Amino acid sequence: MKSETEEMRFPLPTEPEGVIPSLIERFNSRKVSAMMELHDPHSVFVENDGRTLTDRGAIAARFERDLKLGLPLEATVRHVFVADNIAQIVVDWSIDGVGPDGKQIHLAGSACDIVRRGADGYWRYIIDNNQGTAVRESA
Repeated sequence: MKSETEEMRFPLPTEPEGVIPSLIERFNSRKVSAMMELHDPHSVFVENDGRTLTDRGAIAARFERDLKLGLPLEATVRHVFVADNIAQIVVDWSIDGVGPDGKQIHLAGSACDIVRRGADGYWRYIIDNNQGTAVRESA
């Protein structure tokens, strides 16, 4: 029988095409630590208003806010473009359902993310831009 720690571990992707399936599994686990493992220690998260988060604590807090909705992430990959150890992933995503407050929630976007293969052979986010080319709100 697997220990609780082993059950919470998710394999890191060894190919860029594995990043989004890993993201979905990690997001739907509701584990911030699982989400953070998929991000390079020097990654950037782009907020909806265009600000960039570089502090790991701030990125984790952002994930915590989304995970507390308790709703599943769905995503469909449009394109994966690879140049050596860097890849761009274009993906349509949504989070839909009734939130903890009983109100209907619909979040969606077309992400344009950049991932990089590390020295360990695993692919991780270096730029997490979940709104892709959307026009940003004023900060």
